[in-house]
Amino acid sequence: MTKQMPVDGQDGLNRQEAAAGIVLVDKPVGQSSFAVVKKVRWLLGIKKVGHAGTLDPFASGLLVICVGRPATRQIDSFMAGHKTYQAVLQLGQETETQDPEGAVTASRPVPSLTLEEIMEVTNAFVGPQMQAPPPYSAAKHKGKPLYHYARQGIMIQKEAKPIEIFSLEVDGYDADKEQVTITVRCSKGTYIRVLAADIGRQLGCGAYLTALRRTQSGCFSVDDAVDGGALFSEDFDKDAGTELLLSKMLTVEQAMEQHSMQVQIGRPPVAPTALKVVGRIY
Repeated sequence: MTKQMPVDGQDGLNRQEAAAGIVLVDKPVGQSSFAVVKKVRWLLGIKKVGHAGTLDPFASGLLVICVGRPATRQIDSFMAGHKTYQAVLQLGQETETQDPEGAVTASRPVPSLTLEEIMEVTNAFVGPQMQAPPPYSAAKHKGKPLYHYARQGIMIQKEAKPIEIFSLEVDGYDADKEQVTITVRCSKGTYIRVLAADIGRQLGCGAYLTALRRTQSGCFSVDDAVDGGALFSEDFDKDAGTELLLSKMLTVEQAMEQHSMQVQIGRPPVAPTALKVVGRIY
């Protein structure tokens, strides 16, 4: 649990004078990662705000929002942490984007599958491997994201890069909906949509990623995140939102210390807990 950051009337800190730090936000489905950054920037009155790893609009879960220059300088460090995702694979269809936002490009009958047969396929994906970014992704080509080209019908094939799947658990299989639910712990740069398509291909029926939720990123957990849905609700109160973000903000020093400890000892991520004001943003 984080200690509350002082707000108006507490130790003389004005809410408009936000400290540099990290805010964890549970992004709701339907909002872009940039929309969350924009909302935090507006609430705290800070221009220098970024995130340590994007989520597509259809996905939900943990966004690590870095506020102020001392925090944004550490984005690369925070992005290097291992990630944990919960994902739902829709069997029997493939889409041009490998997720629900693209048009269906192929449909195949789904064979009768047991949980054991599915697990036999998914187990083969655990370990180090090579994976290429999909055409519809934020990976860059000549300074522009691949999706910029893909939307114009130009499919850029990037070289495969080394990634690692540390664990892949099959949480369930709904035969009526033909959907497989999995939990994946993986390295930076892993595309779960590519993994979903590869699993579907090995099952012989194709698949696309229909739902995705990030629950962990490095030493940060979605359990400690601000409810992003509240920030976008119709009855949202700006003052209350500002106080909420400040109360959940973590110091850069503390986050970096926890991050370093995790890297050194290789333990599962543990979220930082304490908090104190470290200064203004200039």
